[in-house]
Amino acid sequence: MSNQSKHRSNTKMVPVPSGSIVPERDFNEIPVLETRHLGIEFGGLKAVDDFNLTIGKTEIAGLIGPNGAGKTTVFNLITKVYEPTSGAALINGRDLHGLNIVQASKLGLARTFQNIRLFGNMTVEENVRIGLHNQIKYDMFSGILRLPRYWIQENKQHEKTLELLHIFDMEKLADERAGSLPYGVQRRLEIVRALATNPKLLLLDEPAAGMNPRETEELMENIAKIRDQFQIAILLIEHDMNLVMGVCEGICVLNFGRVIAKGTADEIQRNPVVIEAYLGKKKEAQA
Repeated sequence: MSNQSKHRSNTKMVPVPSGSIVPERDFNEIPVLETRHLGIEFGGLKAVDDFNLTIGKTEIAGLIGPNGAGKTTVFNLITKVYEPTSGAALINGRDLHGLNIVQASKLGLARTFQNIRLFGNMTVEENVRIGLHNQIKYDMFSGILRLPRYWIQENKQHEKTLELLHIFDMEKLADERAGSLPYGVQRRLEIVRALATNPKLLLLDEPAAGMNPRETEELMENIAKIRDQFQIAILLIEHDMNLVMGVCEGICVLNFGRVIAKGTADEIQRNPVVIEAYLGKKKEAQA
């Protein structure tokens, strides 16, 4: 079986009333994400227009498109970096309108970025534990006086951190300075830190950037493992088509801020509109 199909070969996608498709296993569940006519303007220019997408509760979905298509802007709308000028985004049926980044995170949104945003002078473990901040269960008084409740929670957080690092076989790097790690390892650490927030939807913005083919293959396997182990949904932006076609069950294609196609990996690869968006129109033969 080819690498491009082994992670998604058993997935049956079915249509939902919104016009999207979701894995059959998620059909009777509330979608983890639903955007309805989502859009935003900057100075009169529509960066994203009429964006509609539904993602199943445990789906691995892809958002692709040429450079400048508006993919990261969509991520910023979903995670409340930007407030949309039209439409709505719902997480597990909850409308995000009026919420800020922190409130959206508490509803189960976590993301990574195109440009790595780790704390380079802190250790690997310290970076992951930042993601666990919303799970601290001792008060300031216990922390200041180092009461037993503080040490119990500290030990639990240490164990949880090592458990998360183990997903990427990184537990031996716990005491290493994050900024000293190779680029690909820093990418993986950023994903681990996002997982530490206990998300329902994990948004990965070009997670394979800077990785070699072997690291990308490992990432593909780990994305599938994360979904299976945590039973969460994953939405990724990625230019590496081997990764997208290899792991994504449903794919949405964006061009000039608008959706031009939705479908399975096989459907997207054969779609002439998508091919044209990436390669341009074929030049007519000269007589």
